[in-house]
Amino acid sequence: MRPSSGSFPFTDENGTVWLAFVDWGMPRRDRVVICAHGLTRQGRDFDVLARAMATDCQVIEIDVAGRGRSGWLADKTAYNFDTYLLHAHGLMDYRGIAAVDWVGTSMGGIIGMLLAAEDESPIRRLVINDVGPFIPKTALESIGQYVGAAPRFRNLQAAGEYLREIHAGFGALSDADWSDLTIHSVTREVDGGYVMHYDPAIGDVFKEPLEDVDLWSVYDRIQCPVLVLRGADSEVLTAETAREMTERGPRAELVEFSGCGHAPALMNDAQVAVVHEWLQRDVLGEEEGDEEGDEAGAEEAGRDTGEQTQKDGDGDSHGAAG
Repeated sequence: MRPSSGSFPFTDENGTVWLAFVDWGMPRRDRVVICAHGLTRQGRDFDVLARAMATDCQVIEIDVAGRGRSGWLADKTAYNFDTYLLHAHGLMDYRGIAAVDWVGTSMGGIIGMLLAAEDESPIRRLVINDVGPFIPKTALESIGQYVGAAPRFRNLQAAGEYLREIHAGFGALSDADWSDLTIHSVTREVDGGYVMHYDPAIGDVFKEPLEDVDLWSVYDRIQCPVLVLRGADSEVLTAETAREMTERGPRAELVEFSGCGHAPALMNDAQVAVVHEWLQRDVLGEEEGDEEGDEAGAEEAGRDTGEQTQKDGDGDSHGAAG
């Protein structure tokens, strides 16, 4: 199965930016999954997951503004969640989508939480990958050490080595996995070298004094089913925060993956199966409900027919007796 790429223009008071996406599966509106990546990443991180799910639904991988094939914002201060929410709604409007399942890693998970907390939210089911309503300052400081950097690489091998270092939390990936991640994470310069495929200005916020992030008030407003994924060694989503997410608000289900930190890459069979099966759960439930409804309808129809027959029979006998 091969994906298809597209983009659309989004215009606001800051001008027009082209926002890119990749489609997997046949176009449909009844079953759509949107995958949103982490802070310095891009949508193709989800290729393995999308390929597996595309037999059951349409999957849309988005490149958040300033990353991947999406355009860079003219106003660098607009790299914030208010902007990303507007862009997410813009994508759904552009594609004519009223309801979606959302899979978000890190920053993409926060976007998903904010969308899910809205009145009349478009989110049906939400998968949050290694992020939560509380992020400790120390974790943000660790991210700030590399985000916004503009390293240059003489070749793809050097770029791959850099990615293996800063994204060691992805876990034990194969050489082929790292190769795929590298190809989509960098862009080639005219001199033959490579740079990261994002606007360095996305890291400007990390130059300011950092504090803990507290979004519990957002999380507590979420009404849809939620699955939380956690890397066992993660410093971004602590074990305490993950456990509290199962006890309040939407009372999320929690799955923890060993051998990785921030964030599980969702590239091995076990991780993919967890997400795919959880998103399919309500579909299977609906189908079983439909079957039960059909059986109940048939039983009811049978009773109605029986009653009607009995009434007809009674009428005939009374008529004969008279």
